[in-house]
This record gives sequence, structure tokens and C-alpha cells, in this order.
Amino acid sequence: MIAAQPDTAPQGTSVDHGARLAWLDALRGLGALAVVAEHVLPWAMPSLRPYRFNIGIYGVLVFFLVSGYIIPASLERRGDVRAFWISRLFRLYPIYLLVVGLVLVMAFWVPVRDSVPRHFSAVAAHVTMLFDVAHQGGMVNTMWTLSYEMVFYLIVTALFVRGAHRRSGLIAIVFGVAAICAGLVLSGPLLPDHWPAIIAFVLFVAGMACLISGRFRTIAAYVLGLMALTLLLSGSYVPWFGAMILAVMFTGTAIYRWEQGTGGLVPVAVSAVLVAVAPVWSIQAGWWWVQPDVWITTVALAGGTFAIGMALRGRTVPTALTWLGLISYSVYLLHVPLMTYLSGVVGDLRAMPAVVQMALTLGYLAVLLCVSWLTYRFVESPARRLGRSWIGRGGDAAASSPRSRPGTPFRPSRPAACRDTPHPG
Repeated sequence: MIAAQPDTAPQGTSVDHGARLAWLDALRGLGALAVVAEHVLPWAMPSLRPYRFNIGIYGVLVFFLVSGYIIPASLERRGDVRAFWISRLFRLYPIYLLVVGLVLVMAFWVPVRDSVPRHFSAVAAHVTMLFDVAHQGGMVNTMWTLSYEMVFYLIVTALFVRGAHRRSGLIAIVFGVAAICAGLVLSGPLLPDHWPAIIAFVLFVAGMACLISGRFRTIAAYVLGLMALTLLLSGSYVPWFGAMILAVMFTGTAIYRWEQGTGGLVPVAVSAVLVAVAPVWSIQAGWWWVQPDVWITTVALAGGTFAIGMALRGRTVPTALTWLGLISYSVYLLHVPLMTYLSGVVGDLRAMPAVVQMALTLGYLAVLLCVSWLTYRFVESPARRLGRSWIGRGGDAAASSPRSRPGTPFRPSRPAACRDTPHPG
């Protein structure tokens, strides 16, 4: 579950601008801690796991709100689809591929998850990150959220090219309604087994080549957006849940529109209500965390956390939280493999004395943070620098923006962001 961090501080802006966006890093830090807690507590100290709300889904929803808030803004700042996707690919894939490689190398000790098909479709799904919406498992169980991040990016790109990207509130409501309807009529994915992942792979690779090269860019954006929407509603393991996630992300965008003075809060309130009631009548609602009391509490806590962060965005943010937000993508991808391998070495922590449980848990967290900082320092940061150098080699912002569409509002693009500051998951 986690969003890879988007760009938050464009070149040429003041340090104050970056500082005002540090609240997003703080939210990512809190989201990362929540997701780690969701997996560590049942493994190490199950008596401390909360059941009034789902702490992992809480963290995921916070991340999705952050992505919804900042990703479209990042694309609009650039006004350049090519630059946006180069930035995204260099941000998402390096550490992701490193973790996939680690899981494969360690498969002699800890076998790859059974939910990952022993079929080419699994390779195809991991290349596109669209495994969850093609009803396939990821190498690491937390990777499922990356599928919805990718779907969001593809749909936002199509909307941007069409010039319809500012209708965020209406889009959030539409996805909220779609979540309720999907819950009422669908009990699982409609698409066949392996083919969605393979077809999506072919379209994704060809589409990315078009988006980055500029050839047939508009057609590619529309095809990829339609593909993403089809997979979301017809290929997800839990269709209502996939639509609900997109409603949450576009709600984040609608909040950004309100802050910028280009939208109201009514769509935000309506979509929030739709998200809260989405699983109430759903066929696929047998899990404890989607029961109305738990689900609504989880949604309210995530929304409240985002609202508090936004209300305090002018205040100084604790350095520890911004640092944790900076490395949160690595934390998100690495914490489950490290926990699995540690468990294989020390055994079942639940059977150990409380003092030993606490010591091993703290030791695990220390190792996780150190390793995550190292991967951020030596994998993520160099990859982003390389991505920026590629962006600087060329690209016509005007060719990929809605400026040329008659009657479409357009804001002049700013230079590409100089710093990425996380997607769960």
C-alpha cells in the first residue's frame, strides 16, 4: 500500500514553498508508520493491534489522499506529459525492481507468494505494476497499492490531454457512485484469467513509448486511460474497492482545487460520504475492516489526519516526520520482506517473552529505517537525478499540454520539479 512520492518543490521556487509542502512529507511518514504497524503488530505483539479501525488501510488512505492532492498539480505545473512520465518512471521503478529482484533471489529460502502466477502474465503484470487490477498478486503483498497509483496516473494523463483534468470533484463523485454500484452487482473480476495482464503489458509499453517520444501522444493517452479504467472496474480483485480508491484520490485533487480557489468543498463532502458507505451493501464485504463501524472510523481518521495536516501546513514540521516521509517509499516496499526474513531466522515472536518481543521489534525497526535510508540515498536519489537529466534533453511542453485545444484554460508550465518528496500500496 503506498504512494511513491510526487514532486513537491519546483525549480525556481523559494525555500519557503518547499517548507510549506513539508506537511505532505509528514503525512507520508505517518502513513508509512501505520502500514508498518499493520504488519508488524500481528507478527510481534498481536495484543496491541487495534480493531476499532484498520491501521493499515488508514495509512493507505492517507497516502492516496496525498497522491490525489499533489500528482495532478505536478503534471499541471510542468504542462508536459513527457516530463511527468519520465519523472514517474524513474521515481517508481528503481527501488521497486530492486525489491522484486531481492524476492526472486531469496526464493530458494522463502518461496514467492502463491498468488503470483507461474506464467508470463506475472512478468507482464509486474512490468506495468497493474497486477492487482489484473487480479494477480505482487511479489510483495504491499505492492497492490502501486496498481491503483498507476491507474490514477494513466487516467489523470488522459484527462489532462483532453483538457478535462479540472473537473476533479465531479470525477470523485462518479467514482464514488461506481464503487457503490460495483459493490451491488459484482462479486469478483469479470475479465478472464491471464489475458488482461498480457494485453495491458503490450498497450502499456507501446503507450509509454508514445507518451515519451511525442508520437501519437494524444491517442496513446486516451488508450491507456481507457485501459486503466477497464481494468479498474472489470479486472480488480474487489471492483468496488478499486473504484473507491479512485474516488479517494480524486477527492484529494478536489481538495487541491478548493485550496487554489478553482473548486468548492461540496464535491469533497459528497464523495467522502460515498466512500464511507461504499461497502455497506457490497457483495464483497465479508472482512472485519469493511464492516460499517470499522470502515467509517477508518475513513474518518484518514480524512481527519489529512485535514489536520493541511490546517497546520504553515507550521514547522518535525524533522523526523519529514525524513520518514522522504524514505517512506523504501520503507513501504522493504518492511514486509525484511520482516519475513527476520522471522525465518528468529522464529515466531509471539511465543517469546514480552521483553524479547520488544527488543527484536525495535531492532527490526532500526534495521528497516537504516536500510531504507541507504536505498533512498543510493538508489532512489540517483535515479531521480538521472530522470531529471533525461527530462532536460528535450521535449515540447506545448505539444503535450491542453493549451492548443480551443477554449481550454491553460496555466503556463513551470520548470520540472527539483525534488521528489512518497506512493502504500
